[in-house]
Amino acid sequence: MFGRRKNKEPESKKIGMISLGCPKNQVDAELMLEKLAEAGYEIRDDVAGCDAVLVNTCGFIEAAKKEAIENILDVAGYKEDGEVGKLVVTGCLSERYQRQIMDEMPEVDAVVGLGGDADIVSVMERVFQGEKVLEFPDKEELPLEGDRILTTPNYYAYVKIGEGCSNNCAFCAIPEIRGRFRSRPMESIIGEVRALVKKGVKEVILIAQDTSLYGKDLYGKLKLPELLRELCKVEGLHWIRFLYCYPERITDELLEVMATEPKVCHYFDIPLQHADGACLKRMNRVGDREHFEALIAKIRERIPDCCIRTTVMTGFPGETEEEFESLAEFVKAMRFDNLGCFAFSPEEGTLAAEMPDQVDDDVKQHRQELIMELQHDIAEQKNQECIGRQLEVIVDGYNKYGDVFVGRSYRSVPVIDGSVLFTSENHVTIGDFVKVDIFGAEEYDLKGESFE
Repeated sequence: MFGRRKNKEPESKKIGMISLGCPKNQVDAELMLEKLAEAGYEIRDDVAGCDAVLVNTCGFIEAAKKEAIENILDVAGYKEDGEVGKLVVTGCLSERYQRQIMDEMPEVDAVVGLGGDADIVSVMERVFQGEKVLEFPDKEELPLEGDRILTTPNYYAYVKIGEGCSNNCAFCAIPEIRGRFRSRPMESIIGEVRALVKKGVKEVILIAQDTSLYGKDLYGKLKLPELLRELCKVEGLHWIRFLYCYPERITDELLEVMATEPKVCHYFDIPLQHADGACLKRMNRVGDREHFEALIAKIRERIPDCCIRTTVMTGFPGETEEEFESLAEFVKAMRFDNLGCFAFSPEEGTLAAEMPDQVDDDVKQHRQELIMELQHDIAEQKNQECIGRQLEVIVDGYNKYGDVFVGRSYRSVPVIDGSVLFTSENHVTIGDFVKVDIFGAEEYDLKGESFE
């Protein structure tokens, strides 16, 4: 996956990385890998035998923290067995818990906060000299741009257009971990996309904690629509997506861009979190069921084939049975193409963690399961509705066991959503775009055949 060597000397040290969590964290990892490669380190995609391993952690919710700690301890085990040299921890968990990580896991050689990513080469030099490193500069020193080693396939890439969050939802620790929302200059983003396309990237996925807020801090107005129009001018770029779009900032201008620019995928990722107005108010979120239903109707009227994904939460403090039923009825009525549901996780330092009327773990988990069961049937029906359509599909791979190619239409984001499984009588290359006639549907995947 990485396998890149730059300025390699015979004695160059081998660096491996495990990056966890969201695509935003993945971009941070890619920027660090490039810096290390430029400094002469050999980047490996297998941690075994590495002189140092970086674990780039997520620390957003309890499950992510557990996964991060498990990975750190796994690498610590390799280190104890002599299969790994040094162990460096970066990312959100490092920023959130800082010195506590090394205090509780002395096997760790360095703990680096988000702002320290820019100086990762210096950190590694100090670690290899035997120093125990604790590095926590201002989190807003985290690099938002620069050359990077892609850890995605070479035909698509995530592009970070902003960092941090200013929404201050009651349940979320992101503002504390990553700081206030700050946009990248538009020229920087366009320049990066042009450079990526020259390297073979055909699909870019714009990411931030709130992409719909892009530009407000730099330009005094929401600039995502303008950014999309400018990116559509980049020759050789085929698809553009954007994720994490807040409902209150889905403007008529944004819908117009999606409806009229063929490179912009008709895919909306809108984290609604709930539908009951009282519950949303406790979450410090804007909107209610009536507002959301009107918004979704408006989107579907303007872009009839639009695929809408959302995330919702069960068991937020004070969620009554009536509020949960309102959420379930909303999910059933809206028939989202894709939906993820999570049980509330009380995160220290957030308002929600200290709220009264905490919902029993079993109750919120049961409610989460009920929503996902409901969505399972909806997703299956939505896939059935695709039968008979011809979809443009980007080829992600080949499944030798099923003897089918695996790809994605505009309806699917990598890793998160379902696939299109198809056969072809002609030569197909990974990264190609092909037309696929859909003749069948499974639980989350579509089946088809290409005659191109």
